[in-house]
Amino acid sequence: LTAKELKTKINVPLIFALSVIPDIDILIPFIEHRGPTHSVIALSIAFVPLFLVYGKKTAPYLFAIIQHPLIGDYFMGGHVQLFWPLTTKGYGVQIGIKSSINITAELVAFIISMLIMIENKDINYLLRNYRPKTDTIALIVPLFALVAPLAVKFPIDVPAPLIPAHMLFISMFLISIIKNQKR
Repeated sequence: LTAKELKTKINVPLIFALSVIPDIDILIPFIEHRGPTHSVIALSIAFVPLFLVYGKKTAPYLFAIIQHPLIGDYFMGGHVQLFWPLTTKGYGVQIGIKSSINITAELVAFIISMLIMIENKDINYLLRNYRPKTDTIALIVPLFALVAPLAVKFPIDVPAPLIPAHMLFISMFLISIIKNQKR
């Protein structure tokens, strides 16, 4: 949505990759989950150089990374250190991942995201044959974030009603990666 308002083109695979980057803390033992990598302050500061170089074109990418702690983790789990390093206080609503509220919210978010991707022709972009190889690399990040919970229940056990949405995104990313490798 942000790209449309700013009339700027986006790199769809990079948007997907950035949307899960805050969870890199799950893989780094000495960083608390939902700590510094989920801080709106830290993420915004990290984007300052990009804004200086690319200006408003950077906004969709900042929104992609910030939506993770603000929308996803704030509501589904809570205890997000949104204002680290100013405070380590955790914020958020503690809705369980397997609760009907979470499942409904995630399904609604999935449907909305698919409608936006169809409207903006982002699905066409993902599935076309000729894209930069960096797109393939970028798609590996969200692909891992989708496959790990389904395959080994890491870092979470995906509720059964959400598996079809995961599988659709996994399929879309795999088709995109495979098609891009064949060129």
